[in-house]
Amino acid sequence: MIRLLSLFTVIVTFVILTGCNNGNSKDFSSHAKSADATLFARPMMGWNSFDAFDSRITEEEFREIVDYMADSLLQYGWEYAVIDYIWWHPSPGDWPNPEKRFGHPNIRYDSEGKPLDPTTIDEYGRLLPAVERFPSAAGGKGFAPLAEYVHSKGMKFGIHIMRGIHRYAWYYDLPVKGTGSSARNIAEQLDTCGWCNHMYGVDSSRTGAQEYYNSLFELYASWGVDFIKADDMMYPVYHQGEIEMIRKAIDNCGRPMVLSLSCGDAPLSKAEHLAENAEMWRISADFWDEWRDLRRSFDLLAAWSPYIKPGSWPDADMLPVGLLSLGGRPHGEERFSKFTLPEQYTLLSLWVISRSPLMLGADLRQVPPELYKMLTNTEVIAINAGSSGNREVFRDEKTIVWLAEEPDSGDRYLALFNISDEAGTVGFDLTAAEMEGKYAVRDLWKRVDTGEVSDIIEVPLEAHGAALFRLKEK
Repeated sequence: MIRLLSLFTVIVTFVILTGCNNGNSKDFSSHAKSADATLFARPMMGWNSFDAFDSRITEEEFREIVDYMADSLLQYGWEYAVIDYIWWHPSPGDWPNPEKRFGHPNIRYDSEGKPLDPTTIDEYGRLLPAVERFPSAAGGKGFAPLAEYVHSKGMKFGIHIMRGIHRYAWYYDLPVKGTGSSARNIAEQLDTCGWCNHMYGVDSSRTGAQEYYNSLFELYASWGVDFIKADDMMYPVYHQGEIEMIRKAIDNCGRPMVLSLSCGDAPLSKAEHLAENAEMWRISADFWDEWRDLRRSFDLLAAWSPYIKPGSWPDADMLPVGLLSLGGRPHGEERFSKFTLPEQYTLLSLWVISRSPLMLGADLRQVPPELYKMLTNTEVIAINAGSSGNREVFRDEKTIVWLAEEPDSGDRYLALFNISDEAGTVGFDLTAAEMEGKYAVRDLWKRVDTGEVSDIIEVPLEAHGAALFRLKEK
């Protein structure tokens, strides 16, 4: 069936519900991002709903998270609050799907491609928040009321989008706003996401393609969106045409927005193109609370470190610490992070000294005290916000070492990691990094001065543990 709202609402935006009962370019100048890099001069810090809520967060839950962030985290830099995927469906993942994981939010189609599950969409094929989950979106308001609430707390609001155009828009051949084109003119049926079946890709060579993306970001700007996580962009296929169309649409929408590209691994061969078009991009597949994933992140972050710069941040993915996977979704059973406490220190130390964006994913309504101490350590956060020269300088079978500089003082930041499965002493010869003489040492996690060193710095560390220091030359 098709259910329409009032005529007035249809004129502005209407909701349609269907259901049984939803290669490197050599010249980047034409699409290089135009936003002043100083707007995004430090890596983004915030929270995203995926790791705890999967695709099913509600407005009430989101507001509770925002309230906690505003009261307890914002003053330390945690400012973005982002709603992850399938916000246009009233109850995503509520039917058995044996081909995917538990609760996976695919929807059903008949043999002709007609969608059989609810999809909230306007007359131009633009997806809208499901009012069943986001009641403030009623009457065509979209996410504007929720964004206003986030902004009233001094924070910034973000949403996840899937690449392309919804298959509902294709089936009913909805028009592209402001053009004589329509969904079937711009959609590419053979270009689909391998892990989420809602969308068809948009062919950038077709008339109306750029206008479609312009219409999306015109809508998002009207809502007050500050952050876009655009998914299915880079892996297994790098969708250069759609990345560039999204970049142009953001630059033309009249509102600065962070563009965060997912999922990874991002191809290193596209580093220049990514830096020209996005503020952050995923360098890994979905990252979860497993040591093997964390161990691999050392390799990825070392490879991407030459491309760290203001306004362009290689992204090692969200921080899976705290309470995850509520109700057994999206990954494994509901649990507090499986990372040991030493591994959590390693995770945060590595993300900080590599200047990866810091995006939490846990249910922030239940934050363990030790985790809260980590997340509010201003001396550690300062490394992520304002260091330079971030790089790996040493590794062997037991130890990895990263260095960075504090630009104003010339002090050095040093991270020591014990990557072995046993506790032991980890050290580094400072002269190998051309650091001669004496240095006053401050342990940043413990927030204590520990004396002076010359040449060799050593520290006992638990298995998979880390230490983070600030060194001041005497």
